[in-house]
Amino acid sequence: QVQLVESGGGSVQTGDSLRLSCAASGRTFSDYAMGWFRQAPGKEYEFVASISGGGRSTRYADSVKGRFTISRDNVENTVYLQMNSLKPEDTAVYHCTRGSSRWTIDVNDYRGQGTQVIVSS
Repeated sequence: QVQLVESGGGSVQTGDSLRLSCAASGRTFSDYAMGWFRQAPGKEYEFVASISGGGRSTRYADSVKGRFTISRDNVENTVYLQMNSLKPEDTAVYHCTRGSSRWTIDVNDYRGQGTQVIVSS
């Protein structure tokens, strides 16, 4: 069974940067799209970004376009989320997610326990 372990969260100021990492177990990492959902207190899960199995196709929520960059290393079985120009509205628990296909992720796909990001104004 796949395991996803996130790291890199923390408490920062508006305008700062963070890099989230997600290490995945298993030998078929490149067969699946990977990505991130986030959940702020009292809110639904929100799609943040995804990347295809081969890493050539990426997709972002409008709210993070131009500020966040998703990437993956299929040798190290790791996916990253570089977050720049952070805003208070980015405050949430960020969950690494493994898609059920090579191309997309869905809110119902398997996700990790999450890493907390807090952005103060």
